[in-house]
Amino acid sequence: MACLNLIFLLVLSVLVGVTEASLAQFSHQGAMAHGDIIIGGLFPIHEALEAVNNSDLNSFFTSRHPNCSRFYTKGLNQALAMIHAVEMANRSPVLSSLNITLGYRIYDTCSDVTTALWAVQDLTRPFSDCDSATNSSQPVQPIMAVIGPSSSEISIAVARELNLLFIPQISYASTATILSDKSRFPAFMRTVPNDEYQTHAMVQLLKDNKWTWVGIIITDGDYGRSAMESFVKHTENKGICVAFKEILPDSLADQQKLNIKINKTVDIIEKNTKVNVVVSFAKASQMMLLFQGLRRRNVSNKVWVASDNWSTARNILKDVNISDIGNILGFTFKSGNVTTFHQYLTDLQFKSEAELNNPYLEEFFKQPDIGNPAKAVQNLIKNTYLDMVFNVQMAVSAIANAVVELCVKRQCKTPTTIQPWELFIQLRNVTFEKEGEMYNFDANGDINSGYDICLWEEHESEEHDIIAEYYPSNSSFTFTRKNLSDIENVVSKCSNSCQPGEYKKTAEGQHTCCYECLVCAENQYSNQTDADACSKCDTENMWSSTNSSECHPKLYEYFEWNCGFAIVLLTLTAFGILLLFSVSALFFWQRDSLVVKAAGGPLCHLILFSLLGSFVNVIFFVGEPSNETCRVRQVIFGLSFTLCVSCILVKSLKILLAFQMNLELTELLRKLYKPYVIVCICMGLQGTICAIWLTLYMPFKDKVVQKISILLECNEGSNVMFGLMLGYIALLALICFTFAFKGRKLPQRYNEAKFITFGMLIYLMAWVIFIPVHITISGKYVPAVEVVVILISNYGILSCHFLPKCYIIIFKKEHNTKAAFLKSVHEYARKSAENIRGLTGTDPQSKTENSVYVISNPSLVTEEKQASVPKIDNVA
Repeated sequence: MACLNLIFLLVLSVLVGVTEASLAQFSHQGAMAHGDIIIGGLFPIHEALEAVNNSDLNSFFTSRHPNCSRFYTKGLNQALAMIHAVEMANRSPVLSSLNITLGYRIYDTCSDVTTALWAVQDLTRPFSDCDSATNSSQPVQPIMAVIGPSSSEISIAVARELNLLFIPQISYASTATILSDKSRFPAFMRTVPNDEYQTHAMVQLLKDNKWTWVGIIITDGDYGRSAMESFVKHTENKGICVAFKEILPDSLADQQKLNIKINKTVDIIEKNTKVNVVVSFAKASQMMLLFQGLRRRNVSNKVWVASDNWSTARNILKDVNISDIGNILGFTFKSGNVTTFHQYLTDLQFKSEAELNNPYLEEFFKQPDIGNPAKAVQNLIKNTYLDMVFNVQMAVSAIANAVVELCVKRQCKTPTTIQPWELFIQLRNVTFEKEGEMYNFDANGDINSGYDICLWEEHESEEHDIIAEYYPSNSSFTFTRKNLSDIENVVSKCSNSCQPGEYKKTAEGQHTCCYECLVCAENQYSNQTDADACSKCDTENMWSSTNSSECHPKLYEYFEWNCGFAIVLLTLTAFGILLLFSVSALFFWQRDSLVVKAAGGPLCHLILFSLLGSFVNVIFFVGEPSNETCRVRQVIFGLSFTLCVSCILVKSLKILLAFQMNLELTELLRKLYKPYVIVCICMGLQGTICAIWLTLYMPFKDKVVQKISILLECNEGSNVMFGLMLGYIALLALICFTFAFKGRKLPQRYNEAKFITFGMLIYLMAWVIFIPVHITISGKYVPAVEVVVILISNYGILSCHFLPKCYIIIFKKEHNTKAAFLKSVHEYARKSAENIRGLTGTDPQSKTENSVYVISNPSLVTEEKQASVPKIDNVA
């Protein structure tokens, strides 16, 4: 038991000793200035090289202490930016009028979490016995806020400590998204946007440049993993694929492990030849080793998208040229005018400043590469990060304005008048002005001012060429430099882009960015590159061929006026009409001649009128159809041709009546022979058929959707009624044909029956051919088929009924006389008598006594001939 007590006392004494030694390490180590309101500052004045292990018992209880021997000039520059900003605020009229000054206590984090936590412990000690010059115990003035640190990983650890006391913390460079979680880090604020905006901007940059096949490199830790998670989430929403994700070790102490990982990353980059864009959230020192490895492998022509973690760390190109690795696009925070800060650096008095409040300046002045004040100033200006300086100045301005808001209503000279939590509440609501712009913290405690995108140049200047600005409010870039062909010509895709008319097809298990391009099928299209699928055309009105980038409107198709076939048919129609008028004029002029009377007299003009209607009706079959033309054209044709055939039927019946030798049949035919009554009856029946058709089955304009066009045609309403109309005309024509066939042996010069027979035969043959053709074919030339049949029928009747009569009237005038007519009749009678005698062996005179030819119009024959000449009514 005594042994256990001894061990316990020994351990307790070691813990107390380690704690006192650690706290003593940070007492009086740093820059400081007295004031009514004290602000703490955490900056990386040094960089840790490697850990040193203690071999005694203390190593069991203490962490490994970093060796903070390498001076980090940029960290000192950031600390000087805070000092300068505090001095500027103290000289401002607002604080001067309130007789309030700001003070500071600045500590070195050594870029190490443990060191930063020890610094926080010292910053938050309420009392100390070592703070006065007389070494007497005096109360330490409490800090009201802390500015820094820069690293997100260190800020996360520090924020957890400061949250316990609700001391507001304002970081000028920590961008981890996790720090925006107010349930975990309520007192944390920052003057920069969080990584959610940065990763979104990076992905937008990739999308705008069509870089869809990229890699990402991070440093292991909360910052790196949070950034990678946010980046991958945004890429998935934008159709960008991450080819590889490489995580470099956080610790730089184990060089062997780091080199192995660097070499593996180089191998992966070299292997992925199609990945020409790499996004990196790694540390600057790791990127330097990576670039050196890539140069040894001759891997170049890449575009490196740098996060704010190393976007301005140009010192990593110490042994590498930019041309060896490609192009570097860096995302930096928005910066302002730092002319006054540069003047402050120029006016620094190193010895007096170091003696008064800043031992870091004394250490910097003693660095081997610093020999005199001029060179020291030049080195400080060279290591000035404009965005960092501006963000530190904004943090001080925010605190100063919040202090003013609080101290206007109370006396702030007493140290305990203001509590940190009061300042925090005021900070969350403060709005301050900086270089003409107004700023405030949003609901997450961030100031989202956007980013500058810089392009690293080959020259040695620490300043980079800003080529664009990114505004989170509308997620857009504004480019300040136009000639970026080196960047725009870079292609980083797993597969070549699918052209319009094609679509992407991704194999199962592959990245969506790796695909093959397939052409769109018929009636489908894609009008953009890399389309995920083809869109369908509206097949009712649109069409497209295979591999099409657009849908074409379906053109209306019909039997057009300017069609060559239509022109031919219309020309024949016009010629037929002209011929009709010519024949009509000739017949009217010769209306008293024997040929015109033998051809039917007034009936001829009625037939010509019906043919005129049939010819005119052709125009309704040409051009775009309408409901009206569809109804009119068949009715006009049906009625006009019925009129024509019924008139011809009357003539056929007349022939049969004139030369019929059977007296009983002749008397019956005489009673039935009423020419105009027969025509009216025939027309009435056809009119009834058409009326029923138009009433019950009205024809209409129809649209037939075809592959690449829309056919406009007439739907007849009822094929039965259409067939009935044509069938009725065909029946009349067949009757005419039958009657005329019986009278085919009449006198040759006046043989009307022969021509009627040929005319009706042409008509019947044409329409018999039309029916199967009309049923089997389709398309815009269907009306043309019917027009052809109509024209054949019209020209057939014209040729057989009228042209021979015209020929006699014009060229054979000697046959158009009464003498010639009588001679023809006597010749026909003589031949008939001889035929009868040859067949029966009897005297033809006895036959004529029983069978007499009846001539209904004896005025055509002289009186002395009437007793022996058959009687014919206007027919020779």
